[in-house]
Amino acid sequence: MSVNTIGAKNRSKSVDSTSSPLPDIPPDVSLITGPAIDLYEDGYNDPVYQAKARILNRAIQDIGMGRYQWYLFVVTGFGWFADSVWPLLSGLILTPVVNEFHFNGPFLSLASNIGLLVGAVFWGLGCDIWGRRWSFNITLFIAGIFGLASGGAPSFVALASLIAMVGVGVGGNLPVDSAVFLDFVPGSHQYLLTILSIWWCLGQLLSSLVAWPLITYYSCASASDCTRSDNMGWRYLLFILGGITFSLWAVRFFIFTLLESPRFLSGIGRDADAIEVIHKLAKFNGKTSLITIEELEAPDRAMSGGRSSPSERHNIFSKSSKYDTGHIKALFATPKMAWSTSLLIAIWGVIGLASTLYNNFLPYLLSSRGAVFGDGSLYIAYRNQAILSVIGVPAALLAGWAVELPYIGRRGTLAIASGLTGAFLFATTTSRTSNQLLGWNCGYVFFSNIMYGVLYAISPEIFPAKDRGTGNGLTSTASRVFGVLAPVIALYANLATAVPVYIAGALIIFAGSLAVLLPYEPRGKVSI
Repeated sequence: MSVNTIGAKNRSKSVDSTSSPLPDIPPDVSLITGPAIDLYEDGYNDPVYQAKARILNRAIQDIGMGRYQWYLFVVTGFGWFADSVWPLLSGLILTPVVNEFHFNGPFLSLASNIGLLVGAVFWGLGCDIWGRRWSFNITLFIAGIFGLASGGAPSFVALASLIAMVGVGVGGNLPVDSAVFLDFVPGSHQYLLTILSIWWCLGQLLSSLVAWPLITYYSCASASDCTRSDNMGWRYLLFILGGITFSLWAVRFFIFTLLESPRFLSGIGRDADAIEVIHKLAKFNGKTSLITIEELEAPDRAMSGGRSSPSERHNIFSKSSKYDTGHIKALFATPKMAWSTSLLIAIWGVIGLASTLYNNFLPYLLSSRGAVFGDGSLYIAYRNQAILSVIGVPAALLAGWAVELPYIGRRGTLAIASGLTGAFLFATTTSRTSNQLLGWNCGYVFFSNIMYGVLYAISPEIFPAKDRGTGNGLTSTASRVFGVLAPVIALYANLATAVPVYIAGALIIFAGSLAVLLPYEPRGKVSI
């Protein structure tokens, strides 16, 4: 049954219904919000917040999916795009950069992942303190500026430092942008968060297509006598991708106006501003919203026995810029929530280790394996990378369809896609020609894009909006921490063997098995 159908049936029920959707909460709150099917329908530790979230969800659902949300689908997609382009870049430029600067290759990936780790922590946790707008508008700016600067790096140390700063910006994109999108999309269209991963695939495709001719025709043939003038391809690539990222920031900042999250505003006691945002959203979409300030303040009055003033309101977010552990504790407030949060962190960490270990050196792996088969040229390696990038686009669309299937949903799609991703990684070890290796990798990329699309969506859908940035930050941090470990492992591993493939495949299959254990299934329910 769709969310629209559920919502319509629930709203048609009499307010005298004896069933209360909010356990242990005064009846007046239930009368205001109306029964609703949300992810925490069996109870939430903060009933006032849940009541307010239901009021805002109902208002957004009544407005419907309109022009503002489709524009938001595009500009938040820029975050997925950047998160794809820049972590992949350290692998795309690895060979020519090593030839020019003569360093141990995994150190470049290490620098990138350290930056991504810092960005995930800072921006993810920060957007629950100072709001979504600042983080949303700054992250791409940082990535674009330092991306452009990295093209002129005179040494490996300078390049690694600049790439790390790019990571600080990029690391905050997914934690913040997924929270922003869910703050405004109607519950009936939450599946679009999964399809947003198509931007991730387009980022892979564009960077691979641009890298293909530049790295092939403007790179040194070997490390011997490799000068800057003979090795400009990777610099051109950084200039182009840095310029594109900066342009995407300009679109966000100068053309699109992001409204602040109404849940965030309500949480810090600015109910009037939250109502104003809802009305602006409705006007932008050519609709009219009937929500009033009295309606949004009703849960506070019900909880306080009819009294409500700005100083007495139930504040969910800290009004100061000082972060405390309250947001983290809220994600572990009940045994069910603690189990869910722990599983999500574990899944992100395991997949982060496996995928970074494998993906970050995929061009090198294809080239080295191809060399054994007699066709290890840069042209073939980057051609293959472009082919693999194309595969991800239909995978994102399939993921959006699969997460809405009955009995499968988000958890089932994530588990199945993870299992098949690991299986195809194992299969690559049977390759006897570079074309066979490419074929197996096509299967791996297809299912891994489904896996990532669902993973990027299910986590923010499960976390409540008041702590969503923190939850996204924790899961992204887990992924980035293990991402930092991956190049360290690569420094001591022999990448010419199949061992990293076996390790990565086993880890991803294990992560898929953890997905089945998640206690919450967002399909058919509204995030709060």
